[in-house]
Amino acid sequence: MRLCVQGKSLIDGSMLWTSAILLSLALAADGASARILRPVDAAAAQADFAAFRARMVAAVERRDSTALLAMLDPDIKVSFGGDDGIARFSEIWSPDAADSRLWETLAAVLALGGTFTQADTFTAPYVFADWPEDVDAFEHAAIVGSRVRVRAAPTLEAPAIASLSYAIVELADRAADADDAWVAVRLTDGRTGFVARRYVRSPLDYRAIFQKAGDGWRLRAFVAGD
Repeated sequence: MRLCVQGKSLIDGSMLWTSAILLSLALAADGASARILRPVDAAAAQADFAAFRARMVAAVERRDSTALLAMLDPDIKVSFGGDDGIARFSEIWSPDAADSRLWETLAAVLALGGTFTQADTFTAPYVFADWPEDVDAFEHAAIVGSRVRVRAAPTLEAPAIASLSYAIVELADRAADADDAWVAVRLTDGRTGFVARRYVRSPLDYRAIFQKAGDGWRLRAFVAGD
């Protein structure tokens, strides 16, 4: 006999609720054994740097190239080829161009915290600064979010097969139908899934290294790669 309230089955409702709980637990368990890289932002430990970074964030939000260029070290490192400096930075990034990718790229780095690797050096983002040395940076990436869904296919309509929070994941071969909006990852149980790219960051992606000189803080390097 099935108990009903206002035409709804209590048994059916209970079964649906139980299924939802079991699914939630299963998704959480999928990421339980993954190695974790928790976000950290130590900027507040030095008030002068925190103020400097806040000014840079404001300049980025305004797309104020004059203000930003004034915050760069004259010899800022912009590549591993040896051709550095503010002029080269401007040549690479074209900060005054309407389609310049500088602003979104730098904003993403600044939003992901960082640490003081030395008393006069702050490195961002935390994904690069705190990346474990025993994990291959070419074959892994970090999930930069809490309870991020891993989907069975590269589409929001695909079912979630796992949920990960700030985990280090192994990169998998991309499926033929995957586009740039998704990253293929391999879970610890061997299954392959897809994560929205905005929640995945490689430690080899762009990073910013700030150094304190006699006249204050400057952005000393803005590079990507190994």
